[in-house]
Amino acid sequence: MTLTTSTDLLDRAESSTPGGVHSNVRLAGPRTFIARAAGARLWDVDGKDYVDHLLGQGPNFLGHAPAPVLDAVDRASRDGIIFGGQHRLELEAAETLLSTIGWADMVRFTVTGTEAVQAAIRLARAHTGRSRILRFEGQYHGWLDNVLLAPTNGRWGPASAGQLRGDLDHTIVIPWNDTSAVDAAFKLYGDDIAAIITEPAMINAGAIPPQPGYLEHLRRTTTDHDALLIFDEVITGFRLALGGGAEAFQITPDLATYGKAMAGGVPVAAFAGRGDIMERIVTSGVNHSGTLNGNAIGSAAVIATLAQLRDNPPYERIHDHGTTLMRQLPRIAADHGYTLNVHGFPAAFHLSFGAAAVSDWRSLQQLDLAQYDRFSHHLVDHGIWVTGRGIWYTSAAHGPQELADALERFETAIATWTAATS
Repeated sequence: MTLTTSTDLLDRAESSTPGGVHSNVRLAGPRTFIARAAGARLWDVDGKDYVDHLLGQGPNFLGHAPAPVLDAVDRASRDGIIFGGQHRLELEAAETLLSTIGWADMVRFTVTGTEAVQAAIRLARAHTGRSRILRFEGQYHGWLDNVLLAPTNGRWGPASAGQLRGDLDHTIVIPWNDTSAVDAAFKLYGDDIAAIITEPAMINAGAIPPQPGYLEHLRRTTTDHDALLIFDEVITGFRLALGGGAEAFQITPDLATYGKAMAGGVPVAAFAGRGDIMERIVTSGVNHSGTLNGNAIGSAAVIATLAQLRDNPPYERIHDHGTTLMRQLPRIAADHGYTLNVHGFPAAFHLSFGAAAVSDWRSLQQLDLAQYDRFSHHLVDHGIWVTGRGIWYTSAAHGPQELADALERFETAIATWTAATS
């Protein structure tokens, strides 16, 4: 007898894989096994469907299995995937990305956003001859030792067993949206700060927008101190606008990293920037390598995805859909006696219980994040696929039926939650 339920498959997975998952991010999420996905919906192996507002942690900005991307990947794969040499698709993907974002001179492809961040940091240090990187509380720039942080006893330090504290010795961590903290850091360490790295909007930890003038202050401060400004656009890129956060907020960084939304769910990322900085990979001995970089299927996916976003822009539809959710979900919660905090962007917003004016990671902690984490599992049980950390993504594939289903399922979920917890 073949066992095919989620419970059966999880039992098997836990015998071959630590925790039964291949990313620790999923340890805290639902242990359901997905059978297939299309558009804005998932179906698990037990036959249940979900309105998907997690979107694979963000990459499925066009929705699941977009036909133009799948067709392009299929065509490309039939001629080979990895050549150990250059090919036309990676050139066209690079040209397409650069023309789409508009501000950068050169780009290199990677496979993951974590790799792209590492390359950008290395380039910044090589270009400036400095060692320190200034970053912000709560922001995530990958899982490697020199960037993975967590708060412990009021200080930010290693987030994982096996990390060495010395790996973070050249990292300065300050609150987001605080210009005085930026000024103080540069007053103390300005001669040794190679770069500021930041999400242009703090999506990963709470969907927190920059306050008016904040990104301008970062741009001005880095320029005045001959440091670089790196935008981590792995999440914001192509999501907040076709040209990413740089376009949405009209701020030009020196370097930026991209991923997730740019390839229709295919694993590919990139870093891009000013030509004089990027050329150091060749002229100044800055090593950037990777067997799978620029592979044919990733390149084809980038070309096809960006063509869809350019030629059939979904941004107005996503704005309308996400805005309706942001208005209606708190109303439904209030009808059942709950205060639901919602903030962020229609394409990526944050939900939690409680009331607070959220401007940085610290103010986010004033919300009842733990209660929402518990409630998120209840939402999954009622057919809304979300994460316990509160982020809801909206895709180009979310339509009127998904909106109606999400609102109905949310109301049922909070009503049963109220009955169970009262």
